[in-house]
Amino acid sequence: MNIGYACINLTLHEEGITSTRGMIKRTFQEKGIQYASQLALKNVEDLLRITNWNVENGIKIFRVTSDLFPWASEYKLPNLPDFPEIRNYLEEIGKKNIRLTVHPGPFNKLAGEGATLANTITDLEIHSEIFDLMGLSASHWNKINIHVGGAYGDKTETLKKFGRNFRLLSENLQKRLTVENDDKSGLYTIAELYPLHEDIGIPLVFDYFHHSLYPGHQTEQEAFEMAYSTWDVRPVFHYSDSRKENEDPACKREAHSDWVYGSINTYGKDIDIMLETKMKELSVMKYWEMAKIEL
Repeated sequence: MNIGYACINLTLHEEGITSTRGMIKRTFQEKGIQYASQLALKNVEDLLRITNWNVENGIKIFRVTSDLFPWASEYKLPNLPDFPEIRNYLEEIGKKNIRLTVHPGPFNKLAGEGATLANTITDLEIHSEIFDLMGLSASHWNKINIHVGGAYGDKTETLKKFGRNFRLLSENLQKRLTVENDDKSGLYTIAELYPLHEDIGIPLVFDYFHHSLYPGHQTEQEAFEMAYSTWDVRPVFHYSDSRKENEDPACKREAHSDWVYGSINTYGKDIDIMLETKMKELSVMKYWEMAKIEL
């Protein structure tokens, strides 16, 4: 079992190394693509540093931020003034011995319509293009993970609409896309997502914490094994614990913990785990120590 973390390396962040530099819309309107290019170049340069740090410290899976290119929907990546250098950094990152994934934001609703759907397709295709530029395989090894989004009053019909819109995506994006279970009763459990897998073959990402909040009629093991059965490569599942139960009783029930408090049960299966804890790489190292996992 490999364990990774998402987007920000706290150790390097203290040194000013980050891949999430951005700007508000007004700044983009004032400074335009030239400034966006400068920020993107710094972001990919630091992403290489973060990736190298992960490899040197035995971390074999990492979630790339969705904020790598500020206001990326407003331009074509090859039109960035610094694109040749940016592409070189991305190619170097893609050569590293580490599994890279991404989790675009909740505004992506592939079962939506009109502008919502158009914006979703644009955003998801940008993520897939970045992986293409890295030279990463068009497969679920480098997953682009989203939620189905709202059920729009009819879960079954929404999944059918998701399936129809899925077929509008590029081949490489289709080969990378995954969906995960949700933490609220109005949304989707693994069992409720399974018909979507049967329809379009999309793998299901099992989120342990979300399952604990909204298990439906399945035990953790049942949901885990159902999700596991949908993958054509080693799965990436998500883990965190409850901040409310372990750290701050006043916070919302769906808030993620800073650290890992439970034991990650893989039910005898070979999987990769993405920690969604707030202490990032420090959580990985603490869990290694707690579970006595050798590098």
